[in-house]
Amino acid sequence: MQLRLRGFLIILTMLVLAACANQPTPAPPARIPITSNDAVFPAPPALQPQIAFWQNVYAGWARSQVALHDNRHMDLIYEVITLPGPVSESYSDSQKAWLKTRYESLRATLSVLESKVMSRTPLTSGEQALAARIQSSSGGPGAIVGASDRLRSQRGLRERFKRGLEISGRYDAVFRQTFREAGLPEDLAYLPHVESSFQNHAASSVGALGMWQFMPGTARQFMMMNTAVDERRDPVASAQGAARYLSNAYSRLDSWPLAITSYNHGVGGMARAKAEVGSDITAIVQRYSGKGFGFASRNFYAEFLAARNIARNPQRFFPEGLSYEPSLNQDRIRLRQAVAVHTLASYYEVNAGELAALNRAWNPPAQNGRIPLPAGTMVWLPAGTMARLAQRGAADRALVLAEPVSTAQRR
Repeated sequence: MQLRLRGFLIILTMLVLAACANQPTPAPPARIPITSNDAVFPAPPALQPQIAFWQNVYAGWARSQVALHDNRHMDLIYEVITLPGPVSESYSDSQKAWLKTRYESLRATLSVLESKVMSRTPLTSGEQALAARIQSSSGGPGAIVGASDRLRSQRGLRERFKRGLEISGRYDAVFRQTFREAGLPEDLAYLPHVESSFQNHAASSVGALGMWQFMPGTARQFMMMNTAVDERRDPVASAQGAARYLSNAYSRLDSWPLAITSYNHGVGGMARAKAEVGSDITAIVQRYSGKGFGFASRNFYAEFLAARNIARNPQRFFPEGLSYEPSLNQDRIRLRQAVAVHTLASYYEVNAGELAALNRAWNPPAQNGRIPLPAGTMVWLPAGTMARLAQRGAADRALVLAEPVSTAQRR
């Protein structure tokens, strides 16, 4: 029985190797990388494979496609496969099983190749072809060792990113104003493409929430988060929080690549990386192996550069066109004192339910009037509310409770 099983495994391995040998060479990147190298956000040559990879993820590969690739040498893409059956936001059970089979088959192939190379066993023609592909990547001849452990799958996000671009039309001007008034680079407004694709309902499994994906602890430092209000759900308030965070990160790290990476890995983590490896982002990505500095952290800055390239050149990546949402157009006030929602609605002559719908940062106890909104709370009002009150001579009474603010004014 053992001999029969061993023979079956040998035959299976041979079939997998043959299948790999017959695989077509992966197509070149779906979009030509656009050079976007400057003093503020440098794009070092060594990071170009990562940038090109994420441009493919964001604007080349559809959600029906999955790339099997090396998680260190991002130009080593073994194959891009198409999911069987109807495609939705998440994998179906059958798609998960199908993908797992493809993944494990390729992993077994790579494992056999590694073993034979390590033992200097002669390679078949199929193995030689696979070895040549790996060696021609940015990893060079040494990339064969550990290739099976570095195998990773990545689903395409083209539809999601495109929708994020369209949503960004609503917020781009106010986000840029926020960073400009904070004395920061305006292009930081592209970060939500990486964090959430501009989906304000985005919530991670570890507790990050909102368009800017703030964790609770960080949110309490840089924005309002209490029983009544969670500004993580307000895109503009959380953009102001992001400006405060990034200003602090840059002042500590003195590097925008490091400050941006800290948005994923934390300022303390990047300070340790800088102390150990230096301030060069390429050296950190390639050599730093501190706790928690894994795939997501290594790729975060490259993802930002890729998203920035695409957002600045949308017609090149989405020639079919985009339908941008109109710019944000609502009145905004800041409370001078603690106020219950129903009192606020009465003073500004707006339905309380409409107010709650506009202000997603309000928690249920505040929405229902059980607790007041604290002083300093930013409140969205229907467009034209302040002008309407002024025409009726009621603006002075309303201003007792709050002061008007520009959309991007900082607290």
